[in-house]
Amino acid sequence: MWASYPTPRAAANRLPAAYRPGAPRHPHPPTVSDGFASGSPARPVPPARGPAYNARHTKRPRGGLASRPPARGAPTAPANPAALVDPLIGSANGGNTYPGAVLPYGMISWSPTSTTGDQTNTGAANGYSYDATRIRGLSLTHVNGAGCHPGAAGDIPIMPFAGDVTSSPSADTKDEVYASDFSHANERAVPGRYTLGLDSGVQSDLAVSRRAGVADFTFPAGKPASLLFRVSNSLNGSEDAHVEIDRAARKVTGWVHTGAFCGRRANGGENNRKSYYKLHFSASFDRDFATTGTWRDGTLSPGSTSGGGGEGYATGADRAGRGSGGWVGFDTGRDRSVHMRMGISYVSQAGAEANLRGEIAPRASVDEVAAAGQRAWNRELGSVTASGGTPARRTAFYTALYHSLLQPNLVSDTDGRYPGMDGRVHRVVRGQRAQYSNFSGWDQYRAHVQLLALLKPDVAGDFAQSLYNFARQNGGVWDRWVHINGPTHVMTGDPSAATLATFYAMGVRNFDARGAFESLARQATVPHPDGLSDAGCPGQCEGQRPNLEQYLESRYAPQDACHCWGGAAETLEDAVADSALAHWARLLGRDADADRFAARAGYWRNVYDPEATDGAGYVRARNLDGSWVSPFDPGSDRGFAQGTSATYTWMVPQDVQGLAAAMGGRGKAATRLDGFFHNPDGSWAIGGGDPLRYDPTNEPGIHTPWLYNALGQPWKAQETVRQIADTAYGTGPRGLPGNDDLGTMSAWYVFASLGMYPQEPGTAAMLLGAPSFPRVHLERPGNRDITVSAPDAGDTRPYIDAVRVNGAETDRSWDGGGLVLRGGRLDYRLSDRPNKEWATDPGSLPR
Repeated sequence: MWASYPTPRAAANRLPAAYRPGAPRHPHPPTVSDGFASGSPARPVPPARGPAYNARHTKRPRGGLASRPPARGAPTAPANPAALVDPLIGSANGGNTYPGAVLPYGMISWSPTSTTGDQTNTGAANGYSYDATRIRGLSLTHVNGAGCHPGAAGDIPIMPFAGDVTSSPSADTKDEVYASDFSHANERAVPGRYTLGLDSGVQSDLAVSRRAGVADFTFPAGKPASLLFRVSNSLNGSEDAHVEIDRAARKVTGWVHTGAFCGRRANGGENNRKSYYKLHFSASFDRDFATTGTWRDGTLSPGSTSGGGGEGYATGADRAGRGSGGWVGFDTGRDRSVHMRMGISYVSQAGAEANLRGEIAPRASVDEVAAAGQRAWNRELGSVTASGGTPARRTAFYTALYHSLLQPNLVSDTDGRYPGMDGRVHRVVRGQRAQYSNFSGWDQYRAHVQLLALLKPDVAGDFAQSLYNFARQNGGVWDRWVHINGPTHVMTGDPSAATLATFYAMGVRNFDARGAFESLARQATVPHPDGLSDAGCPGQCEGQRPNLEQYLESRYAPQDACHCWGGAAETLEDAVADSALAHWARLLGRDADADRFAARAGYWRNVYDPEATDGAGYVRARNLDGSWVSPFDPGSDRGFAQGTSATYTWMVPQDVQGLAAAMGGRGKAATRLDGFFHNPDGSWAIGGGDPLRYDPTNEPGIHTPWLYNALGQPWKAQETVRQIADTAYGTGPRGLPGNDDLGTMSAWYVFASLGMYPQEPGTAAMLLGAPSFPRVHLERPGNRDITVSAPDAGDTRPYIDAVRVNGAETDRSWDGGGLVLRGGRLDYRLSDRPNKEWATDPGSLPR
């Protein structure tokens, strides 16, 4: 989503220097919590070394995976999968990942905010660009892979500064004074821990639990030592902020009132320049403060202990120079390392302090918190054991799994309280373990939610309940892009329907499924006043089922009366959502609802023009009077959202056979699909940039390689998926093809490596492809495990020769849902050449 940046220069992949972080200041902590189970003994361990560091030891071409035949014999599964993760993958090339310290589904994600010489521009949507080697702080919150520039969060940057504070940091609009260069040779990123050496001589070592963290800041000898709290400086700006310094208690506390996701984007941005959450923080230190002070805008107040003020949500010069913060200085003459403990909360300062007390023991060191974090990551990542494969492929795979498990994100405190979408404080409902947020629905419903349901059904259920809670607090409206407790309206369609229907179909039951269905069915059938609003259009249209009354009458979204971001795209998205609701209704025994929504799932036909482009046939936008929007160009995005007709024409996963018939039959459809992935000369065209061909950087077409299964040519799906996985993905900072979009693109890679992909939203069916590893075992709580065995898997064997499901040979290139719902075993025989007979019987093709 929002893939709109020029491709940066390739960055060298370098091994970080092996400098030692400062020794722990508290050698005898009693316990430390990893945020998943409290009270476990703390065992200090050194930072992990291995592929997580070594993935960058040589320069690799973008996306390249080392080619080497798989080792023979019994492949071994990784005992420490967290050590295979490289959080820097995707931090360049517009991937918008962040490298900082975070736990699975964590509230706190402590990561650097970079600068390109403008305090309102970080060089990347998520606050960190690998190609920008100057930072202005270490921020407490992030959203993985969001594409708006800037996207969201980046709250409370804390800057260790080796110098005296003699002017307002907000007045340093070019980041010339209160920022520092750094080298990637002095940067380490592993799951749960981030360490950075600045050219100023300061070293920062950070580790986190789910809602709290600890840090050691080691300052150079002979220089002043200060920490700047830029409380107002969230990525998008802020409405207000406050900082309070308590000398006696050695504490710095405060908050920022912010939000405005995508609020600086041209189309719709003005509509979303609003505040919807407060982040509270509480930081305590191991020593007295030597100096204190605050600032607001250009005014510095040395000695002050209280201050505040926001920056607004403007851009460039209109915002530069505004804002507030505070600083504390330390006497480091005898001990150059300052230890800080940090808790955060979206509810209150008391909540932030309770979160810290509940998750990190009073004397816990960075090493011990990092060790607990590594254990937490190993438990989560260890649910998938991929054996064999090259080191580069394992790193790419486990990093993709890591990125997939970063979200959803906690917004509830340890006591269960969280900020509601109505602006009030709520508590999680009975049976719900946590309230989650950060829902990039338009992206996630295509791959990420299926992976979450497959591997972490309990988290998926809590997430489903969380979205339902927000909808009830929002007058029954399910927003398509939820950030913290804010409805941002970003993108198009009704992804909540597709998401919750998919969760239920895949066996997730720990949420109020009937209540959620009733609410979503009402949103899909009862017009809402917001549906007639053009506020935020395009990009952030208020209506979640825009102009629903007219849609139901026309049976498509008229381009000239839809109040949406592209009538053709809206029609396709709503048809997918309605198909998912139909499946869900059938499972609930509501056949009348199922029939009604199933009929609406076919509305895609009303925007398919069989005569478009000399009879080739394309999806295109229509006007209210039924006429086609003209002129028509299949490479144009007119009527579409972040894509062209050439891409969106394939977005009918609920009726591939119907689409093929409209194109003249499966053979003709397959030939057209060949042209979608190849240039006229037969070379691959899968890198993006051509509006008529496959774009691996954005979501509307990421399912298309698997359409070959339904067209009776599954070997083409196998070779196309492998080609994309091995060229658009890989190791190093440029190892993602574009925005990760809250784990969606990473989930695509995980599924591609497993040799399966979700057939359509609202079902548990999986399309089969060729696995990348000799053996993968999926451990699934509350369900039977899944084992995928492909002894000959490797770079030279991308084709399926035969498959057995639970011991029985199958000639189908899909599984109807039994594998997901009941577990079992897939055994593959792979080949270096396509088997054009396997899974081609017209009677056994996916629908």
